Amino acid sequence: MNYRCPICQQPLSLKQTTWSCSNNHRFDCAKEGYVNLLPVQKKRSKDPGDNKEMMFARREFLNKGYYQAMSDRVNQLAAEYAAQATSGLDIGCGEGYYSHRLHQVMSQRGAFTLNGVDISKSALKYAAKRYPDIDFCVASSFEMPFEDESFDLMLRIYAPSLDAELRRVAKSGATLITVSAGPQHHFALKELIYDNPRSHPDIISQIAGFTHIYSERVEQRLQLSDSDDIQHFLTMTPYSWKLTDEQKRALMSQPFNCELDFKIEVFCAS
Repeated sequence: MNYRCPICQQPLSLKQTTWSCSNNHRFDCAKEGYVNLLPVQKKRSKDPGDNKEMMFARREFLNKGYYQAMSDRVNQLAAEYAAQATSGLDIGCGEGYYSHRLHQVMSQRGAFTLNGVDISKSALKYAAKRYPDIDFCVASSFEMPFEDESFDLMLRIYAPSLDAELRRVAKSGATLITVSAGPQHHFALKELIYDNPRSHPDIISQIAGFTHIYSERVEQRLQLSDSDDIQHFLTMTPYSWKLTDEQKRALMSQPFNCELDFKIEVFCAS
C-alpha cells in the first residue's frame, strides 16, 4: 500500500487494523474496510462531501445503469491507453460505481490494484462494504494521502482537484482520464432554471504536467418514467438546490427526458 501520513507525510504501515507512521500518527480502519485519512484539523465542516441523501440518490440512479454508456467508454479508453497499468486511482470515487466497473475491466487484463479517494465518509462506508477488492480512503482530492509517483492510471469524473497534486501522485507516463460536462449536458434542466441558459464551454482542457492526447463526447438522451428515478436524478445533480419543491413535484409527475453529454479526455503525465 502506498499511503502516506496526512499530517507529516511519512509513509504509513498497517498493523492489524491501524495505519501508523514513524511519528506515531495513527489511523484506524473502519469496520466497513476504508480508512479515514482526513484529519479533523483539515476538515472545513463536520461532515464534508456529499450528504447521505445525495449519496443514496446517486447510488440508486447509477445502479439502474443510466450512465453506463459513459462508464463503458471510459473503461474502453483505459484498456486502450493504459493497457499495462497495474496501479490505479479513482479521484472523487463516491460510492464506488465507476471504481468497481473500472477494476473489473482492468483486472481481466492482469494484476491490477485500485484505490478510491473521496471526502464523503457516507459514500465510502457504502463503497468499501460493497467492493472489498478496492482500497478506499477518506481524504481531500486537493491533498491526497499517497506517496509520490504511485499510480499509472487515474480516473477523475467530475471531481475537483489540483494540477500539481495530480502530477505528484502520477508516475511518469501515467494515463489520466477525466469526465466533465459537455456543451448540452442536462440542458433541459437548465432551461427550467435560467432565463437564458448557457451551454457548457466546448474547449480542450489543460492540466499542468500532462499532455492532452485524446478527447471525445458521449451523447445520449436520458428518458425517465419512474418517479423515484426522477427524484434520485434531481437530488444528485447540482441543480437540485435551484429547483423549487413545486418544480420537482411537477417533474416527477410525468415522464422526464433531457440531454446527457459527457466530455471524456485522456492525458499522459509528462
